[in-house]
Amino acid sequence: QVQLAESGGGFVQAGDSLRLSCAASGRPFADYPMAWFRQAPDKEREFVARIDWSGGVTDYADSVKGRFTISRDSHKNMLTLQMNSLKSEDTAVYYCAADPLRYRSTRNTFDYGYWGQGTQVTVSS
Repeated sequence: QVQLAESGGGFVQAGDSLRLSCAASGRPFADYPMAWFRQAPDKEREFVARIDWSGGVTDYADSVKGRFTISRDSHKNMLTLQMNSLKSEDTAVYYCAADPLRYRSTRNTFDYGYWGQGTQVTVSS
């Protein structure tokens, strides 16, 4: 089991930056591939970015590529999402998630067995 808790959301203007954090506790953080998802009102939860258990491989949705950066610090048990050049369409609740299978590479929501409670990001145009 792993417990996840996001922080860092807020209300910003288009073009601004935000840094989301996800603190992990429980089983060793390095066991899990991690990801960020988001869900806008009346829309399905969608993949944003993922990082493998080692931190050496990352993957991004086309909509955020070049603007967002995912990283992890296994010493601090922390996952982060640096979001730059924010757009109004980035407005959503952002969730961090952990995949219980260490060597899997997936963007599928249902493969991630552990979720945080989410943090709201609102970008005003």
